[in-house]
Amino acid sequence: MDIDRANHQAVQRMIEARPMLRSVAIARDVIPGLSGRKLLHAGPPIDWERMSGPLRGAVIGAALFEGWADDDQQARELAATGEIAFEPCHHRGAVGPMAGVTSPSMAVYVVENLTHGNRAYSNLNEGYGKVLRYGAYSSEVLEKLRFMNDEMGPLLSKALEALGGIDVKALLAEALHMGDEGHNRNKAGSLLFLKLLAPAITEVAGDSQLATRVLAFLGDNALSVLNPVMAACKAMADAAHGIEGSTLVTAMARNGTEFGIRVSSLGDRWFTAPAQTPVGLYFTGYSAEDANPDIGDSTITETAGIGAFAMAAAPAIVTFISGKPKDALHATLEMYEISASEHPAFTIPALDFRGTPVGIDLRKVVELGITPRVNTGIAHKEAGIGQVGAGLVRPPMEIFEAALLAFAETIGPEGKPE
Repeated sequence: MDIDRANHQAVQRMIEARPMLRSVAIARDVIPGLSGRKLLHAGPPIDWERMSGPLRGAVIGAALFEGWADDDQQARELAATGEIAFEPCHHRGAVGPMAGVTSPSMAVYVVENLTHGNRAYSNLNEGYGKVLRYGAYSSEVLEKLRFMNDEMGPLLSKALEALGGIDVKALLAEALHMGDEGHNRNKAGSLLFLKLLAPAITEVAGDSQLATRVLAFLGDNALSVLNPVMAACKAMADAAHGIEGSTLVTAMARNGTEFGIRVSSLGDRWFTAPAQTPVGLYFTGYSAEDANPDIGDSTITETAGIGAFAMAAAPAIVTFISGKPKDALHATLEMYEISASEHPAFTIPALDFRGTPVGIDLRKVVELGITPRVNTGIAHKEAGIGQVGAGLVRPPMEIFEAALLAFAETIGPEGKPE
């Protein structure tokens, strides 16, 4: 009963969190401990030697962007010799899609949980094509990053200040009613994001050409809202972390080599196992042989009760990840079995507005043999080629078993947390 109460407290904190997108700022100015030659990355801790192709490519690109290296070979040498420090985004309240690499000079979204006071951060979404998050680091990639940093970021920050911020929780709730699930399908959410920002951007820009370019950049990118959504989910999940006696999962993340989870009552400890390769649809000319194992922090969406947990709201997503509309429905229904509650703010029209399943309970995962579902993009195993498909993946059961055993070691003889 003590564990149940702890889980109720944790999931209520996740549900009651109200993430507000406040601003865009330079990472080193807002993310604690991000300074010097340090890079944040997606997933659990990893060193250069074990990094996958996409993550290595993103590290090289970030080193070039920061001016730490003059060319890719010099960047590799810095990384291999320990001149660049690596740390998970999650350790600093941040998240990043795919490789997730965030460097000190990069612009980031700043999300504040108004209910509990914690903050979370995510880098800006680059759109499609050759992008850093898939390990590309050509001159065109760096040029786009500089535009996002030097021109788009400051304008977005001014627009957000003029708006007083954007309630991401409310935006997500509306997007779920418009066919999104918040992870891989964000078409409605990105349009809502653009709708909210556009008047403020045109008002504060002072330069019509820049306003036009930024609006076009956001409008052409159906993933533009993903990064602030991820930061919002991080803020919600972090609100549930650190509850004594709780068996709820508060982070799921992949670095392209390993899949890791963290648990509310088990501090900052990671439980990891080799990442699996997603099963899904591949773009023309690519197959599973080209795929990198699962990568990215975007599984924070499933952790917070959207993404694959909300697929019943987004039946059209199966055209992207494979399957039939009924598969999306069944995915959500299965996730109720391993969740502690239902999210009153995130409701699904096709299920008579039932709340999405939220609060992954280690005990239920292990007892029922059901691991969380994740829908995800598939990266090419070589740096810079980019996305080659999309599909579904599940975390390895062994990480939940290991976490539950670790939790059991914290339980006293009377079955209560020591």
